[in-house]
Amino acid sequence: MEMEIIDLHYEKRPIKLKQPFITALRKVTQIDVVDVCIELKNGIRGRGSAASTLKITGESLDGIQEIINQALKPAVVHQGIQQLTHVITDMEKSCVGNSSAKAAVEIALYDAYCQYYDIPLYSLLGGQIHSLETDMTVSIDQPEMMQKEALKRVSEGFAILKLKVGNDEKLDFKRIQRIYEAVGDDILLRLDANQGWSKKQAVNIIRQLEQDQMGIELIEQPVPAGDIEGLKYIRDRVTTPIMADESVFSPADAFRLLEMEAVDMLNIKLMKMGGIRHAWQIADLSEAAGIPCMIGSMMESVVSVTAAAHLAAAHPNITHYDLDAPLWMSNEPVKGGMTFEGRKIKLPEASGIGIQT
Repeated sequence: MEMEIIDLHYEKRPIKLKQPFITALRKVTQIDVVDVCIELKNGIRGRGSAASTLKITGESLDGIQEIINQALKPAVVHQGIQQLTHVITDMEKSCVGNSSAKAAVEIALYDAYCQYYDIPLYSLLGGQIHSLETDMTVSIDQPEMMQKEALKRVSEGFAILKLKVGNDEKLDFKRIQRIYEAVGDDILLRLDANQGWSKKQAVNIIRQLEQDQMGIELIEQPVPAGDIEGLKYIRDRVTTPIMADESVFSPADAFRLLEMEAVDMLNIKLMKMGGIRHAWQIADLSEAAGIPCMIGSMMESVVSVTAAAHLAAAHPNITHYDLDAPLWMSNEPVKGGMTFEGRKIKLPEASGIGIQT
């Protein structure tokens, strides 16, 4: 018997951060999210969420709501939830772009589908609960402030720090140096330049870091998103792994990066990929090419980050985890979802993504 999707509704809400989140692209003290609810005829409600990140996806809060109302809702309401792939395909084809809005609706569809069959999302995807350990981000700031923040995060139990850099090559080196001197070789350091360097700047600073043996695990998105040749230029001239983030929004983007041998890793974010299905496809493509993936997130609600954690628990080629966004939130009223024990992430065993309605 077909179980009909009878409604899709949404609401916006602000979430304040505990402290400013600063990158080479933006400074954030509050995020705006759109929570989506898919309602089935039998009363099941699937939850999804999207964050507005104009500087990255190009979507505003109003834009996300408008595209859900005009295109995505009409594409899914009155369809049968059992035909999940068909429903998602119709939703994807209803408009061009709008990856965050699509991700929110798709997460809600997956949540409703898994609740209907009474299984957690990670089980549907063929995974199981295992230990996921997130890194912790250190926002871009003056070297001494970043050093202080890094030491604080280490004292909280984090073993991997993701350092935001990218707005000043010489100052960036001082930032990294001060943190390395403070935390030593026991803490892994990842660098995220958020498109802030030129290709030659990137090569210069990475070579210096390698020469000084600071043990940098990876460099994320050193050059502008569209500069694929720049990524390859850097990768061909350094030994530290280079990871694409803003350069990969789709399986087609991933295919191009992999075909050009431009990167060593890809960062998967549901808000960029438009949801779980495309994210899974990218992880598959990367696995075939022998390139591992990181699961990451924007500054997002625990709803969408929990969905990303389910994906990470299921796909064998997602080996690195950057899912600290919920730890930055000061007023998150959502119940259920992922929880943290220090750097360890615990997934709920409830059906769906585990958000309590």
